[in-house]
Amino acid sequence: MRTMKLFVLVLGIVGLALVATSLERRTVGAQEPKASGGSDRLVVQLCDGETKLEIADARAGEVLPPEKAREVARRMMAAYTEQQAKQASKWTARDRMIWERELKRTIEEGYKLFHDWRALGGTIGISCDMCHPDAAATHPETYPKFQTQLKRIATLRDMINWCIENPMKGKPLAADDPRMIALEAYITSTRKGVPLEPGKH
Repeated sequence: MRTMKLFVLVLGIVGLALVATSLERRTVGAQEPKASGGSDRLVVQLCDGETKLEIADARAGEVLPPEKAREVARRMMAAYTEQQAKQASKWTARDRMIWERELKRTIEEGYKLFHDWRALGGTIGISCDMCHPDAAATHPETYPKFQTQLKRIATLRDMINWCIENPMKGKPLAADDPRMIALEAYITSTRKGVPLEPGKH
């Protein structure tokens, strides 16, 4: 009798496991994109991030021949120029005020980070402003350029991370880290109006 109960119990556990596996498969399947019933033509997005251009004689995933690619690029830019003309009248004074306020906020955040070694993950008490008061000698207008420390062409953010890793002995920031964006905004803002001179030493 005891053996029979044990056998039934094992069967029950196996059954539950099979049901759970089936449900899991169904859930995963539900997350997969459905096959598109629409056009399979190649669609490219314009620089405004909104307008899309469907290429009538090219399929999605197809690599365009050079002449065709140039023609598509020309059409894209023509459409983009048209969209830009519409947008110029679409943006309001309020839109521009919001953008300026957001930029100001980001620059101010960068200024704070520039003076706060803890916020940037520094470990020995040195902050950016101690070597570069008021962002002096950062020269954001000269990037990209060859940096002997890195032995390659570097961008401003490469050098920000180099300083975080070496003088500050911290860990580098990801390119999309809000702190990196704020630091770039602050440093670049200090050189507003200065001509670009990439590569200059």
